[in-house]
Amino acid sequence: MQRWRFIGLIAAFGLCLNVHPRAVSAEPAYISVVREYVDTLVKPMINKPNVLAAIKTQNRKFGDISPMDIQVLDNSYRSEIKSGQWQMVTRLLNNPVSRYFKAKQDDSQGTIVEIFVTDRNGLNVAQSVPTNDYWQGDENKFLKTFARDSDEVFIDRASRDDATQLLETQASFTVRDERGEAIGSATVTIAIDAL
Repeated sequence: MQRWRFIGLIAAFGLCLNVHPRAVSAEPAYISVVREYVDTLVKPMINKPNVLAAIKTQNRKFGDISPMDIQVLDNSYRSEIKSGQWQMVTRLLNNPVSRYFKAKQDDSQGTIVEIFVTDRNGLNVAQSVPTNDYWQGDENKFLKTFARDSDEVFIDRASRDDATQLLETQASFTVRDERGEAIGSATVTIAIDAL
């Protein structure tokens, strides 16, 4: 009889938990791990003088660029990606900061799938591998970071890459210069399986 009372008490306790559920975090488990990886390893690699100088240089170059010119640049880049006849893409991949990013990606033992930075217009400044497009200014990676002048790391929903079958997410953040002024954005694609 005692045993059935104990089981009844446990069952009642369980029902109480369901009636009054504890607060459950809506954040997926990978978010905190990715955020820590970005804060510990990625941000220091972005906040190097050579990276900041490259972003500032492009900001001066495209200081008053029109939306139509941005579209022309993005369309040119996309057509090169599709055709495989890379001129603009090759110039971008061969700049010193892109080569630096490629070395960091290679050193990450598969954790970093790609890394790139943009200027204040959302145009790529440097990238470890070819991106699908040149202009990021219409995407959440830019709109939820630089466009909001936010210091939060925006971590996108994880998805499985069709080609590699790796579970990946993108983490993006505002890049600031030595004075704290927002000058661009950074995005890193991380293979969650490799963390």
